[in-house]
Amino acid sequence: MDYPKPASFRTLDEFRAHLAASNIPIGLAELPPAGESALAKPLNGIGNRWAVLPMEGWDCGRDGVPSEFTRRRWLRFASSGAKLIYGTEAAAVMHSGRSNTRQLLVADHTVGALKQLNAEMRRTHRERYGTDSDLKIGLQLTHSGRFSHPDDDRVLASKTAYAHPLLDKKFHNDASNVISDDEVADIIAHFIRAAELAQDAGFDFVDVKLAHGYLGHEFLTAYDRPGPFGGSFENRTRFFREIAEGIVKRCPGLELSSRISIFDIRPFVKGADGVGVPMDWSGPYPYAFGGAGNGLTMDPDLKDTVELVKLMRSLGVKMICATIGSPYYCVHIQRPAFYPVSDGYLPPHDPLRSVWLHIEAVRRLRELCPGLIVVGSGYTALQEYLPHAAEYAVANGLTDFVGFGRMALSYPDFCADVLAGRPLRRTCICRTFGDCTNAPRAGLISGCYPLDECYKSRPEAKTLAELKKAAKSKQ
Repeated sequence: MDYPKPASFRTLDEFRAHLAASNIPIGLAELPPAGESALAKPLNGIGNRWAVLPMEGWDCGRDGVPSEFTRRRWLRFASSGAKLIYGTEAAAVMHSGRSNTRQLLVADHTVGALKQLNAEMRRTHRERYGTDSDLKIGLQLTHSGRFSHPDDDRVLASKTAYAHPLLDKKFHNDASNVISDDEVADIIAHFIRAAELAQDAGFDFVDVKLAHGYLGHEFLTAYDRPGPFGGSFENRTRFFREIAEGIVKRCPGLELSSRISIFDIRPFVKGADGVGVPMDWSGPYPYAFGGAGNGLTMDPDLKDTVELVKLMRSLGVKMICATIGSPYYCVHIQRPAFYPVSDGYLPPHDPLRSVWLHIEAVRRLRELCPGLIVVGSGYTALQEYLPHAAEYAVANGLTDFVGFGRMALSYPDFCADVLAGRPLRRTCICRTFGDCTNAPRAGLISGCYPLDECYKSRPEAKTLAELKKAAKSKQ
């Protein structure tokens, strides 16, 4: 089904009417004058409620050192007006855990470049906004686990927490991909060392990624793994706990955060009509962390997630960045979009419903965990109406910060324009075409090819267009 896109609605009232008719309860606020919005209010020393989300870059050197493309992106984040650069980028803690051959690596040989780039970000922000005293910058630390491609973007070199009955089938893994306890200990040590390097580079905090089906997230459902890292809740959270305890011990003064998938669902595959359908499963489905027993919806009580958050808070975590699902096996809820990525499927429901799932998951988690500071995500598909939903969410206590990812690539000044009360530049608004994903999956550098002139004019843009045309002809 071709769902109506936000740009097709001429007014806020028209869009509200569409949401009401579709039974999608996303709140939309009128935007107050500049300086009077809930989005403009500081919180915990952070100057406003906008956050740039960490995204997985595909444009560093093969040695993991930031390139000029990486530098350009990060400096655009710094000048965006957002006062929270949440994690900056998904950075691998070791070579074997890189999701692609161009992913940023946190290592002794990259720390100098990271330190210089961090300082440039702060200077860029200070030059545009007068101060960086209310700016907070973090670095996301991750191991891609099942989705690792360290040496060849076409060759999956999975490192899994356990033998997963559906994901192994979908991604052609088997028991040989399950890492040993000794390997787990080595990965934990790399996370802790990466945090030390991040502190040396001047980051305010590190974000330990427990989301999207990557290794840290996968351990949370390692019921079938024997030994100290599987089975009980205590064992399934041991991976994160040992990382957090090590960082607190070795990096005094460095703040600790985590990006978590509040809930997960069963893997989806492309159906005969191109629309996503869940993989077959009978009986209760235990492998969707935070999900209901059928593996298709959120557990309304979020029992596992609340228990995890309580553990995190006991270890010093004061802020989390919320997401749901995975871009690898249930992309329609994780990254709501009106256009499927090249290896994806058509959404099984209106993408705006998935936006609401993000908002509702954060609302419910904050309700169950009072005092937790949460960065919400999933808003980009709202396009012109993103500011109205963001204002409503913050003003009504549904979230503390509103994060934006893809929109930061096509329109880095988005939040600065909203805060200043300027009209949005419609030609810069992300329309969820997906080329920021299609290009890397074709081995090309990451970027917004449809809207960013830097990428639109590059030879990779022509290559990408030809690849998309060829793929379409085969359908």
